[in-house]
Amino acid sequence: MRNSILQKCILGPVYTNCYFLKNKETGEIIIIDPSDCEDKIYNKVNEMQGKPVAILLTHGHFDHIMAVEKVKEKYNIPVYACRQEEEMLREPSLNMTSSYGRDCSVTADILLDDLQVFEAAGFMVQMIHTPGHTKGSCCYYIKDEGILFSGDTLFYGSVGRTDFPGGSTSAIVASLHKLVDSLPEETEVYPGHDASTTIGYEKRYNPFV
Repeated sequence: MRNSILQKCILGPVYTNCYFLKNKETGEIIIIDPSDCEDKIYNKVNEMQGKPVAILLTHGHFDHIMAVEKVKEKYNIPVYACRQEEEMLREPSLNMTSSYGRDCSVTADILLDDLQVFEAAGFMVQMIHTPGHTKGSCCYYIKDEGILFSGDTLFYGSVGRTDFPGGSTSAIVASLHKLVDSLPEETEVYPGHDASTTIGYEKRYNPFV
């Protein structure tokens, strides 16, 4: 039986999924990809009656990071990201926020290495480095809850774009195999855009596998 409550807001110009994972026992919340519209994020936290304790970033593109600094400052919480994404998070020309007239530079408090496990909100979270969409794209796997936050690496029946700087089709295919070959089929997958899926479904029907 799950010890979590999961909700999401769809935010920003390209309809990005921002997730809120609350620990039922502690009331603590992890926020995944606070993409934009910080007021909507604050409202969701209030609605869930929880206490944010961490921000997890799946990658550094503009549509996943625009509200990071405001949310971090309001709740005084650390930002986690893959070590290989440090430069993109920092540079507005790379994360494409400069193209939207809102130069955004994010400094992660904790840079993670592939398969590193850490504790947040009472959950043991594993960061899986899944390059391809960007050099430092990653997913967050919470084994005990049976869920994976896949960012723009894995979508329902598809994968993320690879035509941005740092993208690679061969790398994202390898990352997809890394996920479907190692995670239980019943794992529920929550991507950065559109609908959720499962590892089992993607293993059978994703054309990139």
